[in-house]
Amino acid sequence: MMAKNKEPRPPSYAISVVGLSGTEKDKGNCGVGKSCLCNRFVRSKADEYYPEHTSVLSTIDFGGRVVNNDHFLYWGDVTQCGEDGIDCKIHVIEQTEFIDDQTFLPHRSTNLQLYIKRAAATKLQSAEKLMYICTDQLGLEQDFEQKQMPEGKLNIDGFVLCIDVSQGCNRKFDDQLKFVNNLYIQLSKSKKPIIIAATKCDECVEHYLREVQAFASNKKNLQVVETSARFNVNVETCFTALVQMMDKTRGKPKIIPYLDAYKTQRQLVVTATDKFEKLVQTVRDYHATWKTVSNKLKNHPDYEDYINLEGTKKAKNTFSKHIEQLKQEHIRKRRDEYINTLPRAFNTLLSNLEEIEHLNWSEALKLMEKRPDFQRCFVVLEKTPWDETDHIDKVNDRRIPFDLLSTLEAEKVYQNHVQHLISEKRRVEMKEKFKKTLERIQFISPGQPWEEVMCFVMEDEAFKYITEADSREVYSRHQREIVEKAKEEFQEMLFEHSELFYDLDLNATPSSDKMSEIHAVLSEEPRYKALQKLAPDRESLLLKHIGFVYHPTKETCLSGQNCMDVKVEQLLANSLIQLDHGRLNLYHDSANIDKVNLFILGKDGLSQELANEIRTQSTDDEYALDGKIYELDLRPVDAKSPYLLSQLWTSAFKPHGCFCVFNSIESLNFIGESIGKIRTEASQIRRDKYMASLPFTLILANQRESVSKNLPILRHQGQQLANKLQCPFIDVPAGTYPRKFNEAQIKQALRGVLEAVKHHFDVVSPVPIIKDLSEADLRIVMCAMCGDPFSVDLILSPFLDSHSCSAAQAGQNNSLMLDKIIGEKRRRIQITILSYHSSIGVRKDELVHGYILVYSAKRKASMGMLRAFLSEVQDTIPVQLVAVTDSQADFFENEAIKELMTEGEHIATEITAKFTALYSLSQYHRQTEVFTLFFSDVLEKKNMIENSYVSDSTRESTHTSEDVFLHSPKRSSVAYSGYPDSEDDTEAPPPYSPIGDDVQLLPTPSDRSKYRLDLEGNEYPVHSTPLNCHDHERNHKVPPPIKPKPIVPKTNVKKLDPNLLKTIEAGIGKNPRKSRMPLASADDLDQSDNYAEPIDTIFKLRGVTDDIYAVPDDSQNRMIKIQNSFAINNAQGDEENGFPDRISRTHGERRPSKYKYKSKTLFSKAKSYYRRAHSDASDDEAFTTSKTKRKGRHRGSEEDPLLSPVETWKGGIDNPAITSDQELDDKKMKKKTQKVKEDKKQKKKTKTFNPPTRRNWESNYFGMPLQDLVTPDKPIPLFVEKCVEFIEITGLCTEGLYRVSGNKTDQDNIQKQFDQDHSISLESMDVTVNAVAGALKAFFADLPDPLIPYSLHPELVDASKILDKTERLYELKEIVKKFHPVNYDVFRYVITHLNRVSQQSRTNFMTADNLSICFWPTLMRPDFENREFLSTTKILQSVIETFIQQCQFFFYNGDILETSESVAHQPPPSNPVQMVDPIVPLQLPPPLQPQLIQPQLQADPLGII
Repeated sequence: MMAKNKEPRPPSYAISVVGLSGTEKDKGNCGVGKSCLCNRFVRSKADEYYPEHTSVLSTIDFGGRVVNNDHFLYWGDVTQCGEDGIDCKIHVIEQTEFIDDQTFLPHRSTNLQLYIKRAAATKLQSAEKLMYICTDQLGLEQDFEQKQMPEGKLNIDGFVLCIDVSQGCNRKFDDQLKFVNNLYIQLSKSKKPIIIAATKCDECVEHYLREVQAFASNKKNLQVVETSARFNVNVETCFTALVQMMDKTRGKPKIIPYLDAYKTQRQLVVTATDKFEKLVQTVRDYHATWKTVSNKLKNHPDYEDYINLEGTKKAKNTFSKHIEQLKQEHIRKRRDEYINTLPRAFNTLLSNLEEIEHLNWSEALKLMEKRPDFQRCFVVLEKTPWDETDHIDKVNDRRIPFDLLSTLEAEKVYQNHVQHLISEKRRVEMKEKFKKTLERIQFISPGQPWEEVMCFVMEDEAFKYITEADSREVYSRHQREIVEKAKEEFQEMLFEHSELFYDLDLNATPSSDKMSEIHAVLSEEPRYKALQKLAPDRESLLLKHIGFVYHPTKETCLSGQNCMDVKVEQLLANSLIQLDHGRLNLYHDSANIDKVNLFILGKDGLSQELANEIRTQSTDDEYALDGKIYELDLRPVDAKSPYLLSQLWTSAFKPHGCFCVFNSIESLNFIGESIGKIRTEASQIRRDKYMASLPFTLILANQRESVSKNLPILRHQGQQLANKLQCPFIDVPAGTYPRKFNEAQIKQALRGVLEAVKHHFDVVSPVPIIKDLSEADLRIVMCAMCGDPFSVDLILSPFLDSHSCSAAQAGQNNSLMLDKIIGEKRRRIQITILSYHSSIGVRKDELVHGYILVYSAKRKASMGMLRAFLSEVQDTIPVQLVAVTDSQADFFENEAIKELMTEGEHIATEITAKFTALYSLSQYHRQTEVFTLFFSDVLEKKNMIENSYVSDSTRESTHTSEDVFLHSPKRSSVAYSGYPDSEDDTEAPPPYSPIGDDVQLLPTPSDRSKYRLDLEGNEYPVHSTPLNCHDHERNHKVPPPIKPKPIVPKTNVKKLDPNLLKTIEAGIGKNPRKSRMPLASADDLDQSDNYAEPIDTIFKLRGVTDDIYAVPDDSQNRMIKIQNSFAINNAQGDEENGFPDRISRTHGERRPSKYKYKSKTLFSKAKSYYRRAHSDASDDEAFTTSKTKRKGRHRGSEEDPLLSPVETWKGGIDNPAITSDQELDDKKMKKKTQKVKEDKKQKKKTKTFNPPTRRNWESNYFGMPLQDLVTPDKPIPLFVEKCVEFIEITGLCTEGLYRVSGNKTDQDNIQKQFDQDHSISLESMDVTVNAVAGALKAFFADLPDPLIPYSLHPELVDASKILDKTERLYELKEIVKKFHPVNYDVFRYVITHLNRVSQQSRTNFMTADNLSICFWPTLMRPDFENREFLSTTKILQSVIETFIQQCQFFFYNGDILETSESVAHQPPPSNPVQMVDPIVPLQLPPPLQPQLIQPQLQADPLGII
């Protein structure tokens, strides 16, 4: 059985190669090529081919095992695969005649026959005969491959008869042919196939070849193959043809003429040569050696092909030529570099024109050699010329070989250098002369074009000499200087007028009236007028300043690195020993670890960089942290590593934590994916409990190249990922650092890992909780202005020089602790040093026991900032004013300093505050004792301050709809904090407002009542209850619940005309104030405040009376009531302006006021701004307004004039304690009553609804009718197409798309630039997706008519009431067909786009429901003043939701999709009016950004003011 299954052996043939042989007399002095033919066939590779084979041997060699005393050689065997796929083995025998090197006669062998007889033998036998390779093998058989002739015998199956057709060597061709003829006769007797091999055809003699062919033609079945062993032409063909003759079953090979075969072979060689040369050209280092390169290339197919065809020797020669070319190219390149560097060397050594102007070249060379910098520019070589020395290899040595200067090229460069110095000297002189001419011209103003100035300098000598480019360059330099100076002075002026800007809450936005007030005040300033020709830049500076006022952070600080917060953190980091109290007790014995294994994950080498930085901070892999030494084992893994999971967890390495480092969006995405894989692997495969909860830490690397542009975005997205992963996020610390990672980051990350490890040890007996040693008795905030002309260590020296000063808690980089005896006890005082802009958030949200307000007596802006800040501080909090100057002499020698110091002392006297001065040249006033009295005052008032703070927090936590003007919430909603209005201002929220995973980003329908929509569908919160009360938790004070005051019925309540509401609306801030401090934990947050529906604010519970805002209707004190829903955001007005609210009055508490009401200086300054801004308003209106508000127990938010219209601001700066002329008040009140009555007569008149435009510029595109923007070929407006394409390409998966407001400035810029150039690419503008989305919504909001016509709104409402879903959808489809064709096409395009957005709701969280909430007001343009319309808002929103969901059905004849039925589709009650309260609340749009200022609204529509 096994024999049958055994595969058959391939057939084996033995071929004998014969031809003219014998002594030199018989064959000439060279053979006929038998050996070369056998060699090429058996070993065809070029390196194995030997062209020389001798037949003259010594007796020893003849008797060796290779020749074995025989006159034939065994060449070995070749296995061939024919075209038919049949393998065969061919054994090759060469019949020759070996000559004795002594007698030059044939050696005697066992076979004494003549060559002709012997060559025709068909049976050969030679025991243990070895395969022949080359002549060198003889006598050294052990050094070569030893292969025996099989079984010591062979039976010959065919003959190759070799005939040399070359010229020959002392041999007549006729004699050879005669010998061949006799040999052929003997061979033919064997009856074996014979084939003639015409050898040496590369040196062929034509008539010899013809004679051979004639000879063969006379014989039966005798073929001639033209061969060349040297070029490997037809060698294999010859043997293959003979095998076919022996085995008729094989296909007959085609015998190709020599020339054709030669061309084919040469083509192979040329192709292989080209490929090899290209391969060699990849070597660019001329120092490379053949050995090194060949080892690298040996497995390359192109290399192997060339070596096989041409051999290693030729390959090496080709390589050597290439290396020589590289070397010459390198030398030529170095020479060019030296020549190009010569001018710079001459500029260094021979820069003085007076010194070299009259020197010749040789003298100049001698002078250069004497220069001290000569060795830096030139090198004198021992051997010359330089290009034959090793200096050419010194690439890093840029010095020029001195012998190169002996060339004519170098001398020419020197002459050009001298001429250049002469001309440059004259040019510089003329440019400076022209610059001085410009400085003398007084009328040149910042931003003035060159063309306006050029005519005045045409005759100037310097102007005529220099070129036009130089003159423009000088003028540009002059303009830059005066513009920079003017901008600095303008910015300083803005700070000097800080009261104009810092009198409103954070994150508010200015109204058009407030902007008019700002411009009215500033326009009187020369520094304002100086930028008249740069009005856009001036407006940009103003808006940037306003933006900074509303979103103040270290990153956006206008002082840059001079920001007080940055400088304080740097100083404290370098000056204080970081004593992290309590941390040494954290790691007790049961959870004590000495070795920490860390896995570092990063991309593009970041992980290795972090590991290197940690090792740099370590000593022998030991890291000191919190007084303990830890051995660190670091495993950095890069993104490209395929062994991510396998390297993470091994038996020898079990990580305690994982550091995930990133510096780009790509690396952050990689980290998110990798952590997901790791956690999946741990939970599904390994089932390791600790591995599944491996602590991760996200670390943001410092970006040294592009510091500011992407950092806020990376910080925000990094914080979001950390929240989703529930892991710490380590931010880049403030300040400038030369490395990517800071020591504080590494320590913070290590502490987090150690804490996590401690938590997982599940300690049985934990250390009992001890009061934190860092808890302070007093919390003091020291404020200073950024950019003030004094050092930070000066104002901190009273604390840092004290022996009782220490570091605050870890993470409080801007605080220090002071142990000081106050009274009878030692107190711990926490001093937090902040800039004024950072202090604003603390003033609003944090418990502060006292303020130290520092200002520079040399800078008016510093005093202006102090006044603005102090005005809004509650008068219960003690204040210490500190003036900083050089010395006491400044007070007497400098009037400006004297004025500012006097003003500061005067303010301190008015508000009963402390005042002192710090002198940079004095040490006495820099001791801690200067603040002792202030600390004592703070300690004395501590309980009162804390009770007031808790009382304020309590009022916030119990704020209900009973009273409109109680506290407004101090925190914004989670959704709002996570998605700020301006994406350019995202620097502020991300570091301070992390959003946890459990925060609900998409609300339930029942939660949407807490938000409202503007005309573009943007949501903004409507607070009825406070969102965050974590201030209590932070201060460990939980106020008791306060029972709401019972509702008291009010009489004579009249509904206010909506026009008045609209007037008030223009100035009231709609955005909730964003928190600048850390939010509470996710569990404490209300997760529902994300979306709004106007209808939800209308449906009220029965029996609940709406709160009202009352203003006098007439002299009998009848009241006009305004519902709280539109005024809720001004609820803080009573609280912050010192008005007692109703709860306070009920409990008999004293509500704190503001310091601006205790200081005539502060108050009069603000009053003066008001009078300058509204000098055109009559005194009558001002007094009347003041009286009206006092009687109504309400005033517009006096600390927020930017939020209030002009009418509510007039007189608003007045303190309630300041009275006006009673007769004037009565007189104006009568006028107001008459106006009210006149307006009542016109109240019933129907007016059209014209929503205010959001643009403040003229446009020929936006705001135009839709029909004017399309053509039959392009039915979609070009702007809409560009926006939709940009969004779908770049941001379809953006979280909160169309819900998160984009930057209003970017939205305006998009539309403005499109106005100028319709072909502009949005991708080139570097704007965010949300900004483009906002611009798209603004386009539809600005249309003269809504996209969905008003005439079809009733039909849509009626159709939505149909109970049957299918019938309802078909009815809606018919209504859509009634659209104007232009509106229909655009509506279909928009709805299709929104449908695509909703399909990505898993990532962008924007379902059809959410999109309809954002978009229905934009598409339908609701009139919120229409009571009947308000009852259908929910229905209309659900209609848009249906259009988005059933897009394919409505527009593309698709099937109806199965969706959950919305509540809105259910029919409403028969009398919808009953669902609305008698007084309809006004729906307010979100606040306008500074760049979107509306025209001033019509004042006083009812005439009651």
